[in-house]
Amino acid sequence: MRTWWNQLKFSWHRSVGLFWLLIIAQQWISYTEPIWLNQTTASVWAALLTITVIEIFIPVKVQFRLIMEAVAIIYIVYRIISNYGIYVPDPWATTLLDKLQDISVYMVPYIWFALGASALLLLSSWWVSSKKRILWFIGMNIVALAALDSFTSIVLWQEVAWTVFAGMGWLVSQHLRSFQLHYPRGWVHLLEYPSKIVMNIAIVFSLVILIGVNMPDVRPTLTDPYTAWQEWNGIGKSSGKSTTGTTNSNTGSGSSVNNTSSGYSLNDDNLGGGFNFDYTPVMTVVSDLRVYMRGETRRIYSGSGWSDKDRLKRGPIEEVETGKSLEQSVASKVTTRTLKQTVKVLNNNEFPVLFGAYSVTSVDSLNGEAAGKGLFWRDRDSELLWDMDKKKLDYPSTFELTSEVPVIPVQELTAKTYEELYKGNDLEESFLQLPDDFPQRVKDLAEEITAQGRTPYEKTALLQQYLQQTFPYTNKPDITRVSSEDFVDGFLFELKEGYCDYYSTALVTMARSLNIPARWVKGYAPGEQPEMPMNLAQQVGAANNNYTITNADAHSWAEVYFGEYGWIPVEATPGFNAPLLTKNEQIPETDPEDQDEMAEPTPAPVTNAQADQGFHVGLWVILAAVVVLLSWTIFKVWHIRFKLRFFVQQMRMGRPLTPDQKVVAETERWVRYLLRKGMMKEEHETLREAVVRWSQERPAVANHLSSLLTMFEQAKYSPDVIEDKDWQSVYTEALRLRRTIRSKK
Repeated sequence: MRTWWNQLKFSWHRSVGLFWLLIIAQQWISYTEPIWLNQTTASVWAALLTITVIEIFIPVKVQFRLIMEAVAIIYIVYRIISNYGIYVPDPWATTLLDKLQDISVYMVPYIWFALGASALLLLSSWWVSSKKRILWFIGMNIVALAALDSFTSIVLWQEVAWTVFAGMGWLVSQHLRSFQLHYPRGWVHLLEYPSKIVMNIAIVFSLVILIGVNMPDVRPTLTDPYTAWQEWNGIGKSSGKSTTGTTNSNTGSGSSVNNTSSGYSLNDDNLGGGFNFDYTPVMTVVSDLRVYMRGETRRIYSGSGWSDKDRLKRGPIEEVETGKSLEQSVASKVTTRTLKQTVKVLNNNEFPVLFGAYSVTSVDSLNGEAAGKGLFWRDRDSELLWDMDKKKLDYPSTFELTSEVPVIPVQELTAKTYEELYKGNDLEESFLQLPDDFPQRVKDLAEEITAQGRTPYEKTALLQQYLQQTFPYTNKPDITRVSSEDFVDGFLFELKEGYCDYYSTALVTMARSLNIPARWVKGYAPGEQPEMPMNLAQQVGAANNNYTITNADAHSWAEVYFGEYGWIPVEATPGFNAPLLTKNEQIPETDPEDQDEMAEPTPAPVTNAQADQGFHVGLWVILAAVVVLLSWTIFKVWHIRFKLRFFVQQMRMGRPLTPDQKVVAETERWVRYLLRKGMMKEEHETLREAVVRWSQERPAVANHLSSLLTMFEQAKYSPDVIEDKDWQSVYTEALRLRRTIRSKK
C-alpha cells in the first residue's frame, strides 16, 4: 500500500494531466453527440473515463495496464450494446466460440470508436509533456473548435471556454511540477500550505472567468478569410437562386440539401428542403418597438412555391423622395402608432427592397443623406423597391424610416362578419388565387378546422392555432416522406413538420380556400437585443432599443386582409410570435385619449432561428467564481482587520497611531472581550485592580493577564520607547488568553 501511494505521489502531475485531457475530450464528445449514435457516444465516454481511472489509480507496469484497459473497453462496449438492446443473445449459439463470434459482430462498429478515442487519450498524455507542447495542444484544439463554430451551424463557445479552462489548469500543473523538480526543498515547504496554493489558483481562475463573461461584445474589425473568400466568389451575396450551398438561399430555409444556409431568398418558386442556421449579422435596427422587418410580398401560389413573375410590373409605383410622405391605402378602422427606425446594414448583400416595420410612411434618409435616388414605393404591396431599373446602385449602408404601426382592435374585429368586412370592397382576385388542381383535402381540412369559427377573424385564428399546435418546428424536415406534388398538401398530410415557409404558405392557402384574402410576406424576425450595460440599465428612463438581425432571423409569415381594418400579420410558425400592437379593450370606461392606448408587443419566445447562440458560461460556473472571489475578499479583510481598525482610528485622529497607542487600543479590545465573557470591571476599579481580582477568580488565565497588564502599563506610563513588535506581542498574548478561556469552559 505504501509503495502504491508513493508511486501515486511521484506521478501526480501525469494524473492531473490526464484529468485535464479528459475535460478536453469531453468537449469533442459534446461536439459529436448530435452526429454519433447515442450508444457510440456512451461507449467512447465510458471508455475514456475508465482509461483515466486505471491510469491514475493502478500504477502497474505499462503492459499490464494496457491489457486491463483493453479488457475493460471490451466489457464496456458489450454492456452498452446490451443495455441499448442492440445485442440480443442468439439462442442457437451454444458453444463459447459461437457466442464470441455473435457478440463481435455487434461490437465491431463501436469497439473501434472506443479504442481509437482511448488511444488518442493515451498518446496525447504521453506526447504533451512540456509547457511548449501544452500550449501547442491547447491552441490546436481551440482553433479547431473555433473553426467548427464559425463554419458550421453548431455553437461551440462553451466547449472553447472549457478547453481554455483545462489549458490553464494544465499549465498550472506543469508549472508546479517544474517547481518540484528544480526546487525540491521549496516544494516541501510549499506543501505545508496547500490551502493557500489552491486559493490563489482559484482566485486567478475566477477573475479570468468573470472578466471573460462580462466583456462586451465586440464585432470583428476584419472579415474572416472564409467569408471574404465567399464574397469574392459571389457566394456571400444573395444570388436570387435557391442553389445548393448558397449562403442566402431561402427565407429561413434552404434547398433539399442540408448544406444550404438560412438567409433572405430572392427566388421562391420552389419552397422546401432543409437548411443550416447561419448567424452572420445582416443589420442592426434601432427601434422603440420590437417589430418584424418586412421585405416583399407574394400573391401567386403555384403549388410548389410563389411565382409572381410579373411582380416588378405591378403598379402603380412612385419614386420615393426622402423626407416626404408615401401614398397609403388608408385602413379607416384602425389607429396607428408612429415608429422611427434606423437601420445599419452589416454585410455586402444586395436586396431588392428596404426593410421596415409595416407600414412605412416615409424614408427620412439614405446613407445619412436627406436625398437619394433609386428607391420606389408600391402602395398596393407596401414595398420599398430598390434599384428597379437595374442601374446597379449600391445598396444603402444605412437608412432611416418612419412607419405607422397599426393598432389592432381585436375584440371589435372578432365580431365582424364576412359581409361587414368584404361587402363592397374592391379587392384583386389574386389575393384569393389558388391553382386549379389545388388538393380538395386541403380545402376540406380548412373547413373542418374552422367549423366553430363564426367570423373571418375567428376562422383565421383557428387556422393559426391548428398549425402552431399540430406540427413541430424543424429546419431539416425529412422530405423523403413527401409524395404529393403540392407543397402545402405534402406538408399537412405527409411531412407534418417544417419551418416558417411551410407554415406561412399553408395558412395563406387555407385562408384563401375559405374566401379570406391573404398574401405571403417575407423579411426578418426582430432579432436579438444585446444586454444593456449595468451603468445604463440603472439610469431612469433608459431603454434598450437596439436589435441585431442575422441570417438566422430570415422569416416568412402571412398577412390577412380584413376590409377597412387593412392587412394584419398572422404568425403560424411555432415558437414565433408576431409583435402586434392591440387596443386595450378590457377597460369599460376610458377617456378618449386612453382609448388609443396600446398593449406593447409580446416578446417572441426564443427559438432555434432566433436564439442568441453566443458564448454563455454556465450559471453555476459564474456563481462558483463569485463565491471564490467573495470568500477571498472576506479572508483578506479579516486578515488585515487590525490595520483597517487602526486606519479608521487614524482617520478620526487625523494622524497615524503610534505603537504605544496601538498597545492601548489592543488592551481596550481584550478588556471588552473579558466583559463579554462575564468578567466584570467595576467603575471605581483601575485596570490593575480588575486584573488582580480576575486572576484570583480564574487562576488559569492569571499569567496571560499579568503579561498583558505589564505591557499596557509600559506603553501607558513608561518613558521607554514602544516598538511595533510590542503591540504585536499584545495581540499574540491576547489570542492566547482567548484560547485559554474557551478551553476552560
